[in-house]
Amino acid sequence: MFERALALAGLYWRVLATGLCFLVFGVGGLVLRLLVFPLLHLLVRQPQRRVVCARELIRRAFRAYVDLMRLLGVLRYELSGMDKLARGGLLILANHPTLIDTVFLMAFVKNADCIVKGALWNNPFTGGPVRAAGYINNAGGAELVDDCIASLRRGNNLIVFPEGTRTGGDGRITLKRGAANIAVRGARDMTPVLIRCEPPTLGKGEKWWRVPPRRVRFVIEVQDDVAVAGFTGDEASEVLAARRLTDFLQVYFTGKYQGHA
Repeated sequence: MFERALALAGLYWRVLATGLCFLVFGVGGLVLRLLVFPLLHLLVRQPQRRVVCARELIRRAFRAYVDLMRLLGVLRYELSGMDKLARGGLLILANHPTLIDTVFLMAFVKNADCIVKGALWNNPFTGGPVRAAGYINNAGGAELVDDCIASLRRGNNLIVFPEGTRTGGDGRITLKRGAANIAVRGARDMTPVLIRCEPPTLGKGEKWWRVPPRRVRFVIEVQDDVAVAGFTGDEASEVLAARRLTDFLQVYFTGKYQGHA
């Protein structure tokens, strides 16, 4: 009876703490938009330098946010292979099981760039940070791949979720061809990152208050690089090479994820 009451109390606390974390995220976004980034604009006049500073501020804010979630008992996390992300110009590909995968990666990757949904550019909580950091707007259409390649050539670490959205509730990973097009056309090797969340939470379509019966555990594992040259040989066209690479990554991420489940 006591153990059941203790477990119930823990569940209620995690619901409360999760709500508090979402509130902090929203308020933090407004503070960055209304106070921090306008001040940064005044202090740093050179546009590219201002973008670098904005990204570092966001990285530090996300790192503090991740630690806040851990401190409040919402989650715990384990990292491995993070030294592989200490380079520049990386094309980082990750699976996407939860709502906060981007937060985790950007908290630990320096000079990170990412593709942001167009709706977030006009969101009062996220619009300020994404604009100040110069992230890539996915509304770019046919120019999106070119924008991503240009970012990599500038030495940014580009984070891409090949699924394009969060993994569905059935756990099935289905990749789109955009990430492969970036790798093939940009002649860029890939650094895969495997993200696991046990038990599952904040998945596609899930409400934030439906927290699991126990504290979740995030495991983030940086894998060895995948060379793009193995898919662009034999005078293969870019279309064929991208198809080959997408098929490979589909098997790769599915196998890695299921192999660690």
